Amino acid sequence: MSKKFAEHNGLDLKQTNDEVLAAWEKHDIFHKSIDEREGHPLFVFFEGPPSANGHPGIHHVLARSIKDTFNRYKTMQGFQVKRKAGWDTHGLPVELGVEKELGITKKDIDNKQSAKYISVEDYNRKCRENVMMFTAEWRKLTEQMGYFVDLDHPYITYDNKYIETLWWLLKQLYNKGLLYKGYTIQPYSPAAGTGLSSHELNQPGCYRDVKDTTVTALFPITSPREAWTHHGKACFVAWTTTPWTLPSNVALCVGPKIDYVAVETYNLYDGEPLTLIMAESRVNAYLKADQECKEGELLPFDKEKKQCPWRIIDRMKGTDLEGLGYEQLMPWVKPCEKVNDLAAPFIKEYAAAHPEKTFKSADGRDTFVEMKDQAFRVILGDYVTTEDGTGIVHIAPTFGADDANVARDANIPALYLINKKGETRPMVDLQGKYYEIDALDDNFVKTCVDVDLYSHHAGDYVKNAYDPKFNPNGVWDKKASEKAEDLNIVICMEMKQEGTAFKIEKHVHNYPHCWRTDKPILYYPLDSWFIKDTEKKERMVELNKTINWQPESTGTGRFGNWLENLNDWNLSRSRFWGTPLPVWRDDDRREKCIGSLEELYAEIEKSVAAGFMESNPLKDKGFVPGDYSQENYDKVDLHRPYVDNIVLVSDAGTPMHRETDLIDVWFDSGSMPYAQLHYPFEGEIACGQRQRIDPERAKKAFEENNVKTADEYRQLLIHSSYKGTPLPPAFYPADFINEGVDQTRGWFFTLHAIATMVFDSVAFRNVISSGLVLDAKGNKMSKHVGNVTDPFEMIDKYGADPVRFYMMTNSEPWDNLKFDPNGVDEVRRKFFGTLYNTYSFFALYANVDNFDPADQGEQALTEIDRWILSSLNTLVKGVTRELERFDPTRAGRLIDDFVNDDLSNWYVRLNRKRFWGKEMSADKRAAYRTLYTCLMTVAKLLAPFAPFYADQLYKDLGGELESVHLAEWPKAEEGCIDHELEERMSLAQKITSMVLALRRKVNIKVRQPLAQIMIPAVDAKQRERIEAMKDLILNEVNVKELQFAEGQGILVKKVKCNFRVMGKKFGKLMKGVAARMSSLSQEEIAQLEQQGHFDFEYEGQAVSVEAADMEIISEDIPGWLVSNEGNLTVALEVEISEPLRQEGIARELINRIQNLRKESGLEITDHISVVVSPNEKTDAAVHAFSDYICSQVLANKLEVADNDGSEAEIDELKLNILIQKD
Repeated sequence: MSKKFAEHNGLDLKQTNDEVLAAWEKHDIFHKSIDEREGHPLFVFFEGPPSANGHPGIHHVLARSIKDTFNRYKTMQGFQVKRKAGWDTHGLPVELGVEKELGITKKDIDNKQSAKYISVEDYNRKCRENVMMFTAEWRKLTEQMGYFVDLDHPYITYDNKYIETLWWLLKQLYNKGLLYKGYTIQPYSPAAGTGLSSHELNQPGCYRDVKDTTVTALFPITSPREAWTHHGKACFVAWTTTPWTLPSNVALCVGPKIDYVAVETYNLYDGEPLTLIMAESRVNAYLKADQECKEGELLPFDKEKKQCPWRIIDRMKGTDLEGLGYEQLMPWVKPCEKVNDLAAPFIKEYAAAHPEKTFKSADGRDTFVEMKDQAFRVILGDYVTTEDGTGIVHIAPTFGADDANVARDANIPALYLINKKGETRPMVDLQGKYYEIDALDDNFVKTCVDVDLYSHHAGDYVKNAYDPKFNPNGVWDKKASEKAEDLNIVICMEMKQEGTAFKIEKHVHNYPHCWRTDKPILYYPLDSWFIKDTEKKERMVELNKTINWQPESTGTGRFGNWLENLNDWNLSRSRFWGTPLPVWRDDDRREKCIGSLEELYAEIEKSVAAGFMESNPLKDKGFVPGDYSQENYDKVDLHRPYVDNIVLVSDAGTPMHRETDLIDVWFDSGSMPYAQLHYPFEGEIACGQRQRIDPERAKKAFEENNVKTADEYRQLLIHSSYKGTPLPPAFYPADFINEGVDQTRGWFFTLHAIATMVFDSVAFRNVISSGLVLDAKGNKMSKHVGNVTDPFEMIDKYGADPVRFYMMTNSEPWDNLKFDPNGVDEVRRKFFGTLYNTYSFFALYANVDNFDPADQGEQALTEIDRWILSSLNTLVKGVTRELERFDPTRAGRLIDDFVNDDLSNWYVRLNRKRFWGKEMSADKRAAYRTLYTCLMTVAKLLAPFAPFYADQLYKDLGGELESVHLAEWPKAEEGCIDHELEERMSLAQKITSMVLALRRKVNIKVRQPLAQIMIPAVDAKQRERIEAMKDLILNEVNVKELQFAEGQGILVKKVKCNFRVMGKKFGKLMKGVAARMSSLSQEEIAQLEQQGHFDFEYEGQAVSVEAADMEIISEDIPGWLVSNEGNLTVALEVEISEPLRQEGIARELINRIQNLRKESGLEITDHISVVVSPNEKTDAAVHAFSDYICSQVLANKLEVADNDGSEAEIDELKLNILIQKD
């Protein structure tokens, strides 16, 4: 006969995973959980797309567990929760992976001169293949960990529909004047071959400490003051961590309010006399204080004795130095600027005044002017500091935005090179090396370049990390590159020989690195397209304040500060595999921004008519505008090189070519709320019954645009011809998103920025920003270090539920988690093991008694039944409250505490005997119903956190639905909640715990009864509660009496201050406060315990000390042990009388007999006969407690006699015990 409640042979959570997962697939539980709630309110969730070309890690388990928890919770609450998976398929990770596999670099792509040439078409085809390489792994992890998300219909960022939505969004920004092209200094990654946005540069770990060779350089002054001319050359000294930028120096910058000095001294390397100009506060950083000559003649230089005397001969402010000139340190190239309409006024004016210095590029298209005599002078800058260096800053405008700004303000020209295309470029090319001579414009070389000097280092890489010889087959040999001599060292040694270096040293400083290549970046002037998000900064800040951030500090701090200090978004990427920028330009900078394939199709038709295109490639492929079927969209490809081959025609009749840029991959992911729906071309519009925005907004949009239906309004959106702010999709904004803290300035920002700029809305209402997952020692996980945890290994070993539950309850999601497999195992044993044992206990007896949850027979609820049911309903409220606050950790811990402390360790343990009787009495039925209700409710509460075991528990308990994940979320029954009863029971649990701890302190087992407990109640209410629980407490701790200590003096207490906490509160008063608290009388200590604080005056100031800041200690009484916890004190008498000792032996004997019953395979209802071997220390106990022993072990007979039964040990006594079934 099958059992009503399944009984299992041990806890095997991996097997549970497999069985439940198979049942989900068989019954299609995921889709049913969505379909059965059709028409219900929406809970909108956005899945941040993982990069599909990478392996999943253990941190993905945390993020997906959090997401899944809230989606399942909201589903059980009755919401329809659609969740679409996504794949992030563009960007550097994909391209770098392909380049590594093919053994190529960016310069080999579309370069027919390269031996490793590959066409853009073939390269992008390979990227498309490789990017989905690990999707099977992601699917496996998703399924094995129980993450309910639609993997069969994911959004994919390389899909043409997805790209079309991105183009539409960019068109909206363009129409609003928020998309523009600029030439600015930007972070650039030579290793990746592309510029980087500021949010990419601010990813965690991008700024790293590096040790570089630095130099303090000597810049000879052309017209020094007379006082500076008596001791060698007069020189400005400036320090730099990038000696390779010195050939591009055009100015020196000083702080206007800084105090500077002229110092007579010597060159530290060759002893030549020098007069140095530097900040006074920085002199001792270069010259020893004990070698200063304050009187008489300057002593000579002595290299052997390391004597470099010095003296100050003049003082001045920074403003006194402004305008002074100096010799060009490395006269390889003369500064020059392009002369055109965009040139600064001072450049145009200089060119007009000095026509002899202007020259044309070799192709005759562009004009330039050589401006050496306008450079190499001292300028002022408020940002100069004296924290390090000399207080004088070397300015190279082509390698730093600050340098460029301060130089331009002072009418200082930059030192550009001119390439063969007539473009101004810094001295370093996009591969990270000094330009080769043959890459430069011939007229520029003739006019501005000293070929002999420049050729010496032409083609040299400024950092070894960029040099191909340290990147064999595209793999960076970091150790070799760091070990080898780099250009910085070479330049410094040359300067030392030339006498232009004052000091060369290694220096550790913080420097930005590319987030994808791990190599250092350069700051580089580039033509790029920008989104003017700074124009919407105030609105972004305003909307951010409406978002519920977990933790709040991320929203107000990391994210909020980022918004407050926003820079325009650098959208351009100089790569091949990504979303092409949909902007076409002619030579006169006329532009067209394309917002849809329909618009592109129409524009190509115009181009064909104008003779710039032979045919329309979209038409040739059979693409039909307005047909939004996937089949139609699969006919074309919107990637390079296909879109590059499209030539459009301007309104002036000139040919227009696409700007070759791709867009920032973060724009791809930030557009997913709309692109996953192919909005506005498809997807519901936020109007009518499905809208989740202000109804008045939709009404206003329809009236403003004179339309009546959503279809009419959609056409206006598609053609970007609407008025006002566009309506967003109905499935918007997200009620919840979650990703790691590294996405704060990535996905979180781009979601928020696009939503604000296009739809004037938030993109998400609630967000959890997860912390890092570290190893058990707190180190960042790294394949190189070998401390990475394999998520599949963890799930295979422990099952998904313990991994999920451990990661969510071990620490708050936004804190860094130290992942320890031992912690997972502990959760498996202590939580899931306890819950399994509790259910197993229930099932064992329920099957014996044929308990039926539907049985409406009479029941008699006891006080402890009412308590656990009250606690259960309080639990329901608590878990619901914390999940509504988006705090899964506290919610999970509440379930853990209830199962372990209340249900298993208290209710079941105290009520075991109620299940043993033969008849189904009202009391027994109440116990069954109570325990069943608790288990079924826990199964539902646990379902979002541990979906596999919760489903098995639900089905084992006879759940009516196919899965707990189709069930309704429990609702608290207010009428069942008795807060006073819970307080009383909590007090009983606390007293029990304290007494048991005192027992352990002196190694007295619980089975050994003790005489009495003494408790000094702090007030009548506490005494009343303890009195009500007295019998339960005594039974639990096996003590005969509970007495209340009346008055003070019986238990002597003292207080101890927490100086760490109180010191911050009371500061200088702390010593006196501590003295006063140490002198408290017993009555005052009682007052502190009762009121929770103690108030007094000290030195005329009112002082209030909180009880929480004090430790209250009770002194032990002879024969007693004392414990304190908060305002509760418990004293336990530990002296054992002979009658108590005998009873203890009897209880130990019961334990041994019960164990023998189990080992013998007896049924729980079998009666037995027992024979115990004689012993003078146990015979008295057996005689005195014979009836008690028999009742506990179901013995019909108990005798003392020799026997050959099993050996047992009691208090170091060995006995033989024989049991026989009657």
